[in-house]
Amino acid sequence: MSESTHHRICPLCEACCGLELKVRDGKVISIRGHDSDVFSAGYICPKGVALKDLHEDPDRLRTPLIKRNGEFVPASWDEAFAEIERRLQPILAQHGRQAGAISVGNPSAHKIGLLLYFSRLAKALGSRNVFSASTLDQMPKQLSSGLMFGHWLSIAVPDITRCDFLLVLGANPLASNGSLWTVPDFKGKAKAMQARGGKLVVIDPRRTETAAMADAHHFIRPGADVFLLLGLVHTLFEEKLVRLGRLAPLVNGVDAVEAAVRDFSAEVVAPRCGIDAASIRSLARQLAGTPRAAVYGRIGTCTQEYGTLASWLVDVLNVLTGHLDEPGGAMFPKAAAFANNTAGQPGTGRGVSTGRHTSRVSGAPEVFGELPMTCLAEEIETPGAGQVRALITVASNPVLSAPNGARLARALDSLEFMVSMDIYVNETSRHADVILPGLSPLEDMHYDVAFPQFSWRNHARYSAPVFAAPEGQPAEWETLLKLTAIVQGQGAQTPAREIDDRYFAEDAKKLFSDKAQAVIDATQGLHGPDRLLEIALRTGPYGDQFGRKPDGLNLAKVRGVPDGIDLGELTPRMPEVLRTPSGRIELAPPTLLLDLQRAAQAIKEPVPAMVIVGRRDVRSNNSWMHNLPILAKGPMRCTALVHPADAKRLGLTDGALARISNQGRSIEARVQVSEEMMPGVVSLPHGWGHGLPGTRMALAAERPGANLNTLLDEDWRDPLSGNSVLSGVPVELEAIAV
Repeated sequence: MSESTHHRICPLCEACCGLELKVRDGKVISIRGHDSDVFSAGYICPKGVALKDLHEDPDRLRTPLIKRNGEFVPASWDEAFAEIERRLQPILAQHGRQAGAISVGNPSAHKIGLLLYFSRLAKALGSRNVFSASTLDQMPKQLSSGLMFGHWLSIAVPDITRCDFLLVLGANPLASNGSLWTVPDFKGKAKAMQARGGKLVVIDPRRTETAAMADAHHFIRPGADVFLLLGLVHTLFEEKLVRLGRLAPLVNGVDAVEAAVRDFSAEVVAPRCGIDAASIRSLARQLAGTPRAAVYGRIGTCTQEYGTLASWLVDVLNVLTGHLDEPGGAMFPKAAAFANNTAGQPGTGRGVSTGRHTSRVSGAPEVFGELPMTCLAEEIETPGAGQVRALITVASNPVLSAPNGARLARALDSLEFMVSMDIYVNETSRHADVILPGLSPLEDMHYDVAFPQFSWRNHARYSAPVFAAPEGQPAEWETLLKLTAIVQGQGAQTPAREIDDRYFAEDAKKLFSDKAQAVIDATQGLHGPDRLLEIALRTGPYGDQFGRKPDGLNLAKVRGVPDGIDLGELTPRMPEVLRTPSGRIELAPPTLLLDLQRAAQAIKEPVPAMVIVGRRDVRSNNSWMHNLPILAKGPMRCTALVHPADAKRLGLTDGALARISNQGRSIEARVQVSEEMMPGVVSLPHGWGHGLPGTRMALAAERPGANLNTLLDEDWRDPLSGNSVLSGVPVELEAIAV
């Protein structure tokens, strides 16, 4: 028997842990943490072990499917591409480019081929109808960071290994190991912070796993983060605690922020957020008085109607207390490759803009080149010029993950044509006319494009495939390029590598001008993501600059170190990280100050008697993980957490069914009575609701769970970012008579 050892970066969540796999006779026999990994140092969560289940899952698609007479039948790749060309091209030719739409989901962030080549397809399609999961969970943070610092991915993260006071809002990094903050083994790092005398404080309507280990936890009314943050900022000004430190010459708008928060004292905001004024003032003093401190907010601060305001105020606090870009504070990682804030002229740039176009039906503004995911259904349903008639989805399951998926499902059925790139027949891809599967993660190379830009420590790591790809199956980047050729009218027969070579030559000429041919010659033998990664590494901040810096990075060096290359702790990056036109931190973006008027009007409005929030579990990062045995085992996790006082008031008992309703729509879920919930709040996890007709995820269908998004209003969005409101939604809760 032959046995081999392989090292991989886990692609199943943002922690990006290093794994060590043992393979015997073509089968994975064990997966453990890679002790020598420079980034995760042996840490592993249950998701990493589940890579074996994913690779071997009998429900995972391994061949294209074409729908014939309402049923999926296996097809060859040539047949699938020919069917797409036959069906899609006439629609675009007759109705124009706006008749096409494209949607991309979270798993694409973990696949370098999808992430780097999706934009090729989107550009070739030429439609304004581009949708992604970002408007379901993170666009507010991207927008606020872009407005303040000049780029959508210039997101400051806590420097936890040197931090002495960490304030966490609406986040549960003990379960997620970070989100827009790549920090494997958060628990271990937080405990180390506490051991050296540091403090962890959590603000959340649930006593989460993170809150349970914190030094202090404060319940907050869902959706009221903006009011708490305004009260904290007000306190800093009122008590003269503002200390800009060395960033003072780089900050625009301090006086404007002070004027904007004048009416939001701790005493004014306390009743609305449910945290008393004394506690608010104490938090502000702790934050300002601790030399090394940071504020971090995540899902809960984004998925609400004031998502952009809350995300902005997190960084306003970090700036005003002198903790931005300082060791132990909120800092900017420096990625080895693909980070726009390391390219071009340092310290200045074009900044970001929104609203370059709007959605046809609702008039929702474009943000980061995207329209809100919740606009997709109406764009399909509404007749007229520009009506969406054809859709391409890439690792995207909005029927389950977006509000009012039932409406979207009906809309998908009305399309003239739909193609899905997906590894499962799931709640969305079941509506497709053609499904194109991707490779198993273990059959593909891996380099994280996005997550080093949010990492707790700078690094570069590469994973080679563990297994050879099945004969004849293209890599996902090749599939995307074939689709690109089809929508451009070049034909389904154009070889993907020929398309890739043409694109690369064009890009090299734009980027390197008269040196383009030398760059092309220097990358001979490389194709696809490997070639793009070679260029990104060599021209990046640690790169060898094509030999001008012999000790610098290139693809061969990174490939040659299975443990990864440690590029050191986070270091101050101001002002070079800035890409704003002014070359300064824009603390008071006008659109955000204007949006404060909504908060001022809402602060005195009565709060609903019962609202609902989501939650996250370490075994349930994405909906498709419910089909993996090692993650699906154990107690049912799709339960409705209810405080004992609410349970008593409403006649609910532990383990019994309850009906949760909103706007005429309802779901049923098992009750779990728990004091970890704030009174007046019920919690149900996202990503459930499996077993719809036509899906092929057998294990997930055995325990389908209830879909929280069924209850949510698809038209309720943060107006600045277009992000859906998923938290703090009013509901009615009642017992179901047996």
